[in-house]
Amino acid sequence: MDISSLYSIGSPAVRQAAENSPIGKKVLEKPDLSFDSVFKKAVENINTTNSYLSDMENEEIRWALGETNSTHELSVAMNKAATALQYTVAVRDKLLEAYKELMQIQI
Repeated sequence: MDISSLYSIGSPAVRQAAENSPIGKKVLEKPDLSFDSVFKKAVENINTTNSYLSDMENEEIRWALGETNSTHELSVAMNKAATALQYTVAVRDKLLEAYKELMQIQI
């Protein structure tokens, strides 16, 4: 199966409309699948997760000290951190699974 077929859009009119919209241009771009690009995105993902965890801790401290009464902000920060952490752990698990599979390949 040719991977380029995954990025094609049916009719020429739809393709032209997608090329003229900023969001459509992003959809039409082929992703950079080099190791460097994937590694940089993984590090960026970890930094984002750490940022969300830090924001959550700061909101917990603010709420505990009585600086804010907004449980909504605390709840949002906690949900963002939990979701980001779950995603990061899932990516880590997939990477470890791929590494183990590579290590089992016999040459």
